[in-house]
Amino acid sequence: MLRRMLVLYASLLLLVLAALEIPLAVAVAARDTQTLFIDQLNDTARFASLAEPALRSGEMVTLRAELTRYDSLYGIAAAIVDQDGRIVISSRPGLSLGGAARSRLRAALSGDRSGIEEVVWPWRRAPLVVAEPVGRGGEVVATAVTIAPTGAVRSRITTRWTELAAAGLAALLGFGLAAVPLTRWVLRPVRELDEVTGELSAGQWQARVPVTTGPAEMRRLGEHFNTMAAAMSRILEQQKSFVSYAGHQLRNPLAALRLRVENLAPHLPPAGERDLELAIDEAGRLGRILDGILALVRAEGGNYRICVVDCGRVARERVTAWRHDSSGVRLRCRGATHAAAFAVQGGVGQILDALIDNATKFAGPDATVTVTVSRPHRPADGLGEPVVGIDVVDDGPGLSEADLASATQRFWRGAEHQNVDGTGLGLAIAGALAEASGGVLLLGPARPRGLHARVVLPAAAGSPPEPGPVSSAAWTPGSNGSPRDAAAADSSRSPRAG
Repeated sequence: MLRRMLVLYASLLLLVLAALEIPLAVAVAARDTQTLFIDQLNDTARFASLAEPALRSGEMVTLRAELTRYDSLYGIAAAIVDQDGRIVISSRPGLSLGGAARSRLRAALSGDRSGIEEVVWPWRRAPLVVAEPVGRGGEVVATAVTIAPTGAVRSRITTRWTELAAAGLAALLGFGLAAVPLTRWVLRPVRELDEVTGELSAGQWQARVPVTTGPAEMRRLGEHFNTMAAAMSRILEQQKSFVSYAGHQLRNPLAALRLRVENLAPHLPPAGERDLELAIDEAGRLGRILDGILALVRAEGGNYRICVVDCGRVARERVTAWRHDSSGVRLRCRGATHAAAFAVQGGVGQILDALIDNATKFAGPDATVTVTVSRPHRPADGLGEPVVGIDVVDDGPGLSEADLASATQRFWRGAEHQNVDGTGLGLAIAGALAEASGGVLLLGPARPRGLHARVVLPAAAGSPPEPGPVSSAAWTPGSNGSPRDAAAADSSRSPRAG
């Protein structure tokens, strides 16, 4: 916006300067040309008046002396030409009359007086020719001609034009020095609105636009924006409060209901035991859904405490814990033993629990799940701050491209996984925790098959980042953390690898 306004202002100033200086430059050239022409015309008319008696009497000495002295003083050649176009007398020997002089001579011999036909421009080197008829009794008997060089006039015009250009450049420079602070002052309300919008997008719902200064239109826009932000903040808080309150309130009745259903076991015939088990399982599933909803509300609630987490250590701990209940799935830990990153307190463990749980449930009983932690490094494109990557890769059936785009949505379940136990909230919770840590959760196909989930977190090399996803444009699914790549990683540094 700032650059656009500066370009617009500079363009308008250039147009104004051009509208002022171009006519002024033309007027300067025309004025100097007219001054030279008038002086030369007066001198030529004087020579014409002296030539008539000299031609009548044949006494040319005085006239030749006048022409020679005039040429020596002003550097302007002068001559008297008869009706046949022959030079009768000239101020310098060997004087020749070119094409422009011949056309003027013909006009003067016809009785026409000279006028300004062309303006002397700095790039035009042709001399200025003035011809005046010499008359006798109403008859033109000869012509007085003066041929003036235009170098001095052209130099003077060039000097004036240079001064005009310097004045224009000075005006443009002065405007440039004043335009930046003035444009920033004009755009200050827009900049404040942009800053507040960024704060709101980062979860700072109390941010508001100042409405005490600025144009009336921007103040009204700020008031409407603040009203909208307050309404959105209020609605979101009400939603979160309702979900949290409802979740907590439903847990006790649900636990009591499950206990009462379990107490019905001694009073049921054997034919109803299967239905009782299904009812108890559904009650347990409903409890897990409530726990997932509460975890998701807490993950999306913001206001987390960001701390430094050793992702390598947490990954080994979570893989060790899941090995005791992995339903026949082989779990492996690869990569860096220690990798410090910024994350919400306890968030890395929850993310890994969700990703490993998702992999062990959907990859199949004989699948292999590999967790790989990368050392702090810059993204492949070389842009941005250093990051730490945690890859969870399985060699199960994986997901289609359409399912990958929907896998992080709440309560989403694949068509072929409807009968698998789960809440459909695990990946949504992991994604929310990754974003709250200033990172991002990425999903893609593994090589040669399976699902590749990658968590990218800011490396602990400076101050904690603001919440929001880091750059992920350079990540190619399956390029880091797949079983083939994991085998090439530095697994020897992990005592639990393999």
